[in-house]
Amino acid sequence: QVQLVESGGGLVQVGGSLRLSCAFSHRLNCMGWFRQSPGKEREGVASIQDALGRSYYDASVKGRFTISQDNAKNTVYLEMNSLKPEDTAIYYCAAAPVSSSSACPASPIHYNSWGQGTQVTVSS
Repeated sequence: QVQLVESGGGLVQVGGSLRLSCAFSHRLNCMGWFRQSPGKEREGVASIQDALGRSYYDASVKGRFTISQDNAKNTVYLEMNSLKPEDTAIYYCAAAPVSSSSACPASPIHYNSWGQGTQVTVSS
């Protein structure tokens, strides 16, 4: 399994920006960001397939969030702009052991490594 440590969460006003970071112990082909708010299931936000050079976004964040990966720093980032109150959640970094030719899975059940989570709160 991959060791993952998130950072960068916090309190921000509506329309503001935050950048989350996820330091990983070693690289898997698929790295993703998920979020979970009270009473809701964990949902996928964005993922990146490093071997294919592709990224994937949930419709609710497309155009506002950007996922990127710096292998020299063993870090995955989630740049979040134009934040909304509904973005409030605990954000988790995760890794999935997919083949180099496979897309990142959407479901969290396919991810076998998880960070501890970082809280993002968007106030109106």
